[in-house]
Amino acid sequence: MKKNFSLTSTKHKPDRQVELVKHEINKYVARERRKILPQGVDYWDFDCKCGATADTAAILHLDEISKKIDAVVAGKSDSVYVEILAKPGIRKKKPLG
Repeated sequence: MKKNFSLTSTKHKPDRQVELVKHEINKYVARERRKILPQGVDYWDFDCKCGATADTAAILHLDEISKKIDAVVAGKSDSVYVEILAKPGIRKKKPLG
């Protein structure tokens, strides 16, 4: 998903609009995680970027997207750019000792 979300709305208050954006992102991630895993893959991993625009988007972990959206809102931006791309992930074993 590569999408530019508007943080202003005529129907919703600004705080509610931010919650709607976060909810849509969580729905997308849940939908991607439900997809059948390819052979030899342990889990779905995600490459994520988030920022006020596509040019200023920073690479971050999936768990940090909500905090980054809050930071963009605090910066008085009218929109937020979110990019989440699913990729297959293989767990690495921890070394013994």
